Amino acid sequence: MFSELELRSIIEGSFLPRRCECTKAEDASLTIKVYDDSNRDRVDLEVKGIKAQDLVSSRAICELVIGLRKDLEQLHQPTLQRAGARGYYY
Repeated sequence: MFSELELRSIIEGSFLPRRCECTKAEDASLTIKVYDDSNRDRVDLEVKGIKAQDLVSSRAICELVIGLRKDLEQLHQPTLQRAGARGYYY
């Protein structure tokens, strides 16, 4: 198992050059905030309630980061593409 410091470092480093904060709540769950590239004070993505005890391997951490990156990509796609309109714009 990773220490809290190691886990934070791995997750936050995975989003560089973006600013990312990983914090641990009293219930041992994690909150991850990924900030906007151009406005480093605006949160692009915030996920709460991640079970830290599930992140026991590098593979588990990698799957979490991949999922968060996919969520970020979807946030930045035009609305019609997200809805499955295959690039047709009106």
